[in-house]
Amino acid sequence: MNQELWTAVDEYFTKAFLPSDAALDNVLQASEAAGLPPHHVAPNQGKLLQLLSQIQGAKRILEIGTLGGYSTIWFARAVLPDGCVITLEVNPQYADIATYNIARAGLAEIVDIKVGTAIDSIRQLVQLGVAPFDVIFTDADKPSNPEYLCESLKLSHPGTIIIGDNVVREGEVANAACSDPKVQGVRQFCDLISLEPRLSATAIQTVGSKGYDGLVLARVMY
Repeated sequence: MNQELWTAVDEYFTKAFLPSDAALDNVLQASEAAGLPPHHVAPNQGKLLQLLSQIQGAKRILEIGTLGGYSTIWFARAVLPDGCVITLEVNPQYADIATYNIARAGLAEIVDIKVGTAIDSIRQLVQLGVAPFDVIFTDADKPSNPEYLCESLKLSHPGTIIIGDNVVREGEVANAACSDPKVQGVRQFCDLISLEPRLSATAIQTVGSKGYDGLVLARVMY
């Protein structure tokens, strides 16, 4: 592994394809100043999420795990006119920082932050009978990924894209004997996807400024 090289390549692509963005830079600065963990996606990965949402023609996006609102802004900029992003955050402090960051980016009317445990928030959305989502991004506590998937399917429609982030766990996802509950949560998540006939999926390993990881990309077929 060569973290220095991976970071340099990410920086090269970021400079090549992503012009300077004050709103996103402000999110990172505010999040760091508040002591939030640096778990936000890399800039080029944020742009990937935006492009996937735009290719999808997404009008409604569900994000599981808000943190400081960095990826939320990428999603909010991708939705069609009159679209919305519902994002779920368990930590009230993080939610307050994200609210500030999103408002400063001029996207407060597009984003709805729901505070509480993500699984409870998802189940409330199911109970309310909200319209299904076009994109569902799972980036919260990994042991709960299997529950997130099961409930997310109730909020999907044929064609919905489900993205699971941080699934490689530095390669430990391939280790069935690993005792890390995060790894086991991801493995169960992948097992459920593989057994679900409505889903067509793949996974991609990535290296970059955020280290060695990857994502699962699934599409609801029917």
